[in-house]
Amino acid sequence: MDPSEPSAYGVWSLVIVNSAVFIMFAFSFARPRTTRDWRSFGAFSGFLVALFTEMYGFPLTIYLLSGWLATRFPGVDFFAHDSGHLLEIMFGWRANPHFGPFHLLSTVFLGGGFWLLASAWKVLYQAQKARRLAVTGPYARVRHPQYAGFVLIMIGFLLQWPTLVTLAMFPILVFMYARLARREEREVAQEFGEEYAAYARRTPAFLPRPRDLLPRRQAG
Repeated sequence: MDPSEPSAYGVWSLVIVNSAVFIMFAFSFARPRTTRDWRSFGAFSGFLVALFTEMYGFPLTIYLLSGWLATRFPGVDFFAHDSGHLLEIMFGWRANPHFGPFHLLSTVFLGGGFWLLASAWKVLYQAQKARRLAVTGPYARVRHPQYAGFVLIMIGFLLQWPTLVTLAMFPILVFMYARLARREEREVAQEFGEEYAAYARRTPAFLPRPRDLLPRRQAG
């Protein structure tokens, strides 16, 4: 890196702005209410802050892996901002990383995750207001679409800008969401009894069945 060139990192204003924008965007869909909701949302927010801190603030992963990266990929300036898209670099993509395969796949996961959060919240809100079980929309395909949405968003960011910290956080967060989901199911089962039991038997928890991904025909 040329010492005369401005650093691609240390832009803490972008860390703050990006963290705030994505956290508020997710908040507008997740709408945490209970202590459990806030715990899961807080962990997700921590993931975002860790991500943007390395993306714009201090590239900890680049520093820790700099020796290995320089040996494996000579000639690449890993302290240039575009080189932080490590998967694109490792798989030989040398054009604009924003048009690379991993970045494009990341966009699909991010868009799908935020769409899932938004559509699930609408169904859940209406069901809670009517004091009935949420079984339509995304809930017709998986029992926990909001947690699935958070996981899709995290995968999207890992594809776009993998870091050691977020890679370590990811399985912890997935485990936490799985535990929270099981606790929620026990509470809902107590409230709705056999209706929920029947719903749980026909609906997967997080991953929809392949046939459920196809548009459903209307009876007529």
